[in-house]
Amino acid sequence: MIFPALKTLTFLLVSTLPALGHEFWIAPHDYQPETGQSIVADLRVGQNFKGASFSYIPQNFERFEMVGGDTVIDVEGRVGDRPALNMAPPEDGLWVVVHETDDSLLTWDSWEEFVSFVEHKKLAGTLELHAERGLPQDGVKERYRRFAKALVAVGSGQGQDRKTGLRTEIVAGANPYLDNLSNGLPVLVMFEGQPRSEVQIEVFDRDPAGEVVTFTMMTDAEGRADVPVEPGHEYLLDSVVMLPLEAEDPSADPVWESLWAALTFRVPEG
Repeated sequence: MIFPALKTLTFLLVSTLPALGHEFWIAPHDYQPETGQSIVADLRVGQNFKGASFSYIPQNFERFEMVGGDTVIDVEGRVGDRPALNMAPPEDGLWVVVHETDDSLLTWDSWEEFVSFVEHKKLAGTLELHAERGLPQDGVKERYRRFAKALVAVGSGQGQDRKTGLRTEIVAGANPYLDNLSNGLPVLVMFEGQPRSEVQIEVFDRDPAGEVVTFTMMTDAEGRADVPVEPGHEYLLDSVVMLPLEAEDPSADPVWESLWAALTFRVPEG
């Protein structure tokens, strides 16, 4: 496997990655359906492209949409549907599937696991601020929310990704199904409408044989990065924001909020 040289690229074999959190992503069954066919996709939680699929349960999400250009369509289904998405878009083009979950809560089993997670995701300043706030190290409580996108090329696949207004999101600067990606896929990482400079992107790269390699990159001063990609490979990009939360009782209330941005796509065979 050969990638373009990048100053900020760090490769990590999957087998060496600690279990520091589970990704949430949209997993299309076919990234390039024919004209008139439905976009079918699972909502998954897990690691290294392996994980449980979740049903269509409206009370568990804030947004679930298909976006094509200026057209925004709410994903409809029956409670309990699995796959969670099975809808035909009204026309050809590059469709962006958007999903925002509701809030969830967790309590870290140990301070060491929380530290490992923070360090793995390169959430700069989190541990220092935790100490400055005088927060306990036992039973750290966190609130989290997921913001996922998937790029699906229907028929011609013409079009571009766009900013969808998610609180945090990864925006592709090229169409992975049609554009020249010899220099990688340009992406922009955003939070509340502004670029996130010098933050980590974790990339999960699954080859046609199903083998997964994971590596990390950092965005530049403008929140951008060029992600190296290969024909026939499927990709999940992930970037996390960690924010402090005010808590009346730090032993009972969440003191941190993590916001997870994810983007999935597949590069066609050459």
